[in-house]
Amino acid sequence: MTRCLNCGAERDADICDFCGLNSSAAEFSLRRKLLNRTAVFLVGALAFVAASVRFPALELDGILIFIGVLFFPTLGLAVWVERRALRHTEVEAMKRIYYGLVPVPWLLALLLFANGAFDRGPPTLQETRVVGKFAMPGPVPSRRLVVISWRDGRRLERVPVDRVDFDSFSRGDVIEVKVQDGLVGIPWVAGVSHPD
Repeated sequence: MTRCLNCGAERDADICDFCGLNSSAAEFSLRRKLLNRTAVFLVGALAFVAASVRFPALELDGILIFIGVLFFPTLGLAVWVERRALRHTEVEAMKRIYYGLVPVPWLLALLLFANGAFDRGPPTLQETRVVGKFAMPGPVPSRRLVVISWRDGRRLERVPVDRVDFDSFSRGDVIEVKVQDGLVGIPWVAGVSHPD
């Protein structure tokens, strides 16, 4: 006994008793749903990047690595489900896992956005020194000031900055980093400036 590719109900004939689709129509329906959910997943990944730029977390590099580790296996799973559907083999468990992973970038984007947008706590100013700079060009450029860490157990911090701040600071400059605690406890960088 196999499961319908469309609805997942068990079937013992070519026509599913639950949704009424034959194998070919169920395959087409599944592939259409996969395409739509993949589009939702990709837009969610873009929303995550936008939220991480708007309210950059202090641990942004680790968060981006996590989303990258999640992103590529999830897309690989979608391709695998689609390839198995073409052969009319069992896909129900993998399909459910994929459908469960689709909203994760949206949830993370919402978490980062809410963490910064609704944080009403007072910022703390951390004075530190720039020891290096890092810039990565691309559609969403990334610029970091590498500074001496003010947190225990850390040697360096990579502070996300915009182009103006990146260009206005040089190695050896003393800067003040305005750090917010975040609504959900994820510290984020509200800005950098020269000390008064």
